Amino acid sequence: MSAGAAMPGGPAGPDGRAGRADPAGARSHVTTHVLDAVTGRPAAGVAVRLEARGADGWTTIAESVTDDDGRVSRFGPETLAEGVYRVVFDTARWFGDRPTFYPEVVIVFELAAASEHYHVPLLLSPFAYSTYRGS
Repeated sequence: MSAGAAMPGGPAGPDGRAGRADPAGARSHVTTHVLDAVTGRPAAGVAVRLEARGADGWTTIAESVTDDDGRVSRFGPETLAEGVYRVVFDTARWFGDRPTFYPEVVIVFELAAASEHYHVPLLLSPFAYSTYRGS
């Protein structure tokens, strides 16, 4: 893979790695974090997608994979317009051959203040999940 090329699973950040912050610590307007509620550990390797709702439906803005700490700090642009967005988590692929009731988790939210950061965490288990507005 050439220098600066995106890794599989998502667009490259300024450092050339998907889902990672650049050395200056910049982060995107929207970030996410997935925790495995069964083990109490970060859920590394979850494929995630950020989409925006438009007049013609949903448009993908960014794709990435959670890092070893279960986080995606570079998830799309540093600035987004106010509007409705969703984060789609590919939980079926992450659970693999373990049984789960939720093959995909979709969290739809409104970005109402363009000046604020939006953190969308997911607490995940095979038969339940929860989310909240993080900081």
